[in-house]
Order: sequence, then C-alpha cells, then structure tokens
Amino acid sequence: MSVNVFVDTNLLVYVRDRAEEDKQRLAAEWMAALWDTRRGRLSIQVLQEYYVTVTRKLDPPRALDDARGDVLSLRAWEPVVIDEGILEDGWTVQDRYGFSWWDSLIVAAAARSGSRWLLSEDFQDGQEVFGLTVVNPFAHEPEAILGR
Repeated sequence: MSVNVFVDTNLLVYVRDRAEEDKQRLAAEWMAALWDTRRGRLSIQVLQEYYVTVTRKLDPPRALDDARGDVLSLRAWEPVVIDEGILEDGWTVQDRYGFSWWDSLIVAAAARSGSRWLLSEDFQDGQEVFGLTVVNPFAHEPEAILGR
C-alpha cells in the first residue's frame, strides 16, 4: 500500500535555491521520487508560500512565468484547500503543540490530505504530530520513506 507524503514549502524552494547546493540536490531527489511514485501532496497555502518565496526572496529571483508554471504543474498533486475544517483543525494543532499559526495550518492540511508523512525541516525529525510523522528531507533518503 502506498502512503502519501505531504511536502512543506521549504522542500519546493530548495529545488530552486542555488545558494544551497547540497539541499538543492537532495530536494531535487525527493521531488523526482515523489513525482515518480505519484505520492506527493501539498496545499494551496504551500503553493502560495512557494510562489512568493521564489519570486521575491531568492537571489536571483525566479521569473514570474517560471514560478507560475511550477505552481500549475503541482496542481497534479491535488492541493488541499484551506476550508473551515482545516481552520478549526489548525487551532487544535496550535493549541496542542504550540506551533506557529502557519505551521499549524500545514499540519492540518497534511492530515486532511490523507498523508502519513510530513516532509519538512521546520519540525523535529521523527516527531509524531496529529497523526503524521515528520521527516526531515535532508536527514533521510527518499527510499527510506517511499520504499523504492
């Protein structure tokens, strides 16, 4: 049985960040594995954060048309839309774990997506949170999680 992997914004950004060569390479490996296995998931929030970060904060910034192309391609990953239920689950996550509001929404959306794994460097590797296991993509090879 294949289990989905929810991708946080930072992994997507590192694929485009030339300043972090090692992380860029590992992020690209993860993304390729997730595309190959069709197990990647994300949210509209992640796509929004990605777009703003790569077009405004990278040096050099990604061209708008290229960033928009990335976002359009990632629609294949069935992005979770933040709705009232995720909003309320976000409050639960924030209250229970003390995460920032934006991280709490990421966790709530990841849980809604049916994912088992949350791929992010922003949480503690191996942490169990809201039915998910956090995986730092820079501490594990894709095969360790995806079993390819």
